[in-house]
Amino acid sequence: MSSVSLPAAEDLTTRARIREAAIRRFAGDGMEAPLRAIAADVGASPALILHHFGSRAGLREACDEWVIGQISANKSEVLGPGGATAMLTHLAHVEGYAHLVAYVLRCLQSGGNLAVRLVDQLVVDAQAYLGEAEEAGTVRPSRDPEARARVLTEMALGALLLQLPGRDEHLDVSGLPAWLQAYSNRIILPVLEIYTEPLLTDSSLLDAYLSTLHQPNRSSHA
Repeated sequence: MSSVSLPAAEDLTTRARIREAAIRRFAGDGMEAPLRAIAADVGASPALILHHFGSRAGLREACDEWVIGQISANKSEVLGPGGATAMLTHLAHVEGYAHLVAYVLRCLQSGGNLAVRLVDQLVVDAQAYLGEAEEAGTVRPSRDPEARARVLTEMALGALLLQLPGRDEHLDVSGLPAWLQAYSNRIILPVLEIYTEPLLTDSSLLDAYLSTLHQPNRSSHA
């Protein structure tokens, strides 16, 4: 994978330097990191942050838009059948991008607009590459491709988030690439085993559920 270089700090505008400092601070200390800490990181005042972004929410929105843009620009290099975990692991190893991955994980941890947008996009991508795998004959077709893609994505992200420190605890961004790689290595065997050798030994539960879908008076609240 090719490395991606970010602009040097001296090349950034004041607004961009604040945004970059905010992404790093939010990534390390969580989304409730104080503005004064961000201001100190960039050698400015909280008032200057408000001057450029209007409010804390405005700063968060700018950070979200920047991170989404960076992931979208590079997803062709980092997305593949490994799904969400593979994407974040690979992206974290691209030079200079570990703090963006940490920011994404913090956003997923705390919820919000970026979390929703990111998950929805990962589902779209997963459905696309699963469809390609179906055509290639390496993945079984699904009765509901979008639902399958969403479940796989949410399972991957949910398991990953369980490994994170608490929302207000510090995350060592410098150690994130190695941490994600170790996590990926730990889950490869059981994930491949579940995908290749199904957990259930027969289809009785699936058959029973499918039979209920065709009952004429089945209520969504049943």
